[in-house]
Amino acid sequence: MNTPISAAGLREHFDRIVLPLWRGPGFNPDLRLPYEALDAAGSGPLPVTRYRAMACARQLFVFSEAGDAAHAQTLFETLRHTFQDPVHGGWFYSVDAAGAPLDTTKDLYTHAFVVFASAAYGRRFAVGEALDLARETSSLIVDRFAARDGLLNAALDASFASIAGGPLQNPLMHLTEAWLAAREATGDAAFDTAITRLVEALTRGFLHEPTGCIAELPIGAADNRLEPGHQFEWFWLASRAGARLGASGLDEALARAFAFAQQHGVDPQTGAVAAALDEHGRVIDATQRIWAQTEYLRALATHGDAAALAPQIARFAPRFLTPQGWVECRSADGAVARADMPSTTPYHLLTAYQGMGV
Repeated sequence: MNTPISAAGLREHFDRIVLPLWRGPGFNPDLRLPYEALDAAGSGPLPVTRYRAMACARQLFVFSEAGDAAHAQTLFETLRHTFQDPVHGGWFYSVDAAGAPLDTTKDLYTHAFVVFASAAYGRRFAVGEALDLARETSSLIVDRFAARDGLLNAALDASFASIAGGPLQNPLMHLTEAWLAAREATGDAAFDTAITRLVEALTRGFLHEPTGCIAELPIGAADNRLEPGHQFEWFWLASRAGARLGASGLDEALARAFAFAQQHGVDPQTGAVAAALDEHGRVIDATQRIWAQTEYLRALATHGDAAALAPQIARFAPRFLTPQGWVECRSADGAVARADMPSTTPYHLLTAYQGMGV
């Protein structure tokens, strides 16, 4: 890319190249929804099989933070009209190419992003309806997704009657992120209590004590793994949570997790972050996903390591950003492993750049 290799240059590329993709070829004006993905050239969408509520919510967050009130309002209205379940409450996972319900699973990850995006939209443009929606969806999550020992199930059927998936790390992490955003947007101290209960429960169920890492599956589950990108993401979230970490000890654990993930999950030559490690630090998935790279950038900024951040930006930019947009995944040898550009990735780019202060 021709943009200067600096944090400011990364944000300039985002504003000049990435955002216009999703106002233009990445947006379906008939359904008023972002397409799931664009081709590598950014010229048009991939063949449509579905639209996800989570993808719409992430785009709502991005355009809210970008100050685009008109596009954000469109996305908020479409989110409510297209994905809200009028019978059982909550949110459908996806709709089909015509906008009809497709996967009606009640997915915690999806519900967390509805809270996150509604809070961001409501705060940015003083939309009380969006803040109310963040509160209502949070209450539904607590009531309907409750599992053992303060944890939350990852998925339920359409009517919330049966469990489709037990607790998983990733939706719990994004719910923590969502509740931090909702607390900031609403000023409601009840979110502080909810965050503390959640992180304490997560620590009991998912903390890998030898490394300080948060595992993807509950401790003791078969085929568990440690994802460096998620350790970096949790490191930033813990810095935001502060005293709301309660008695979890998560701040001390994640300081160790940061060092473990950096030592074992970051290639010392290229700076590329691997997808997954085993509990001994061996790479078990060498795929280099762009979101993990952006989480490393934000974690370095959070760590206050300016000496490491500048060269990491210089390695990240030519490896993952292009004049047309970005490279979603590379293999261990640097080859492009996924050429299309998903509508969910601008969220990762923007949150990283914001965490770097640009």
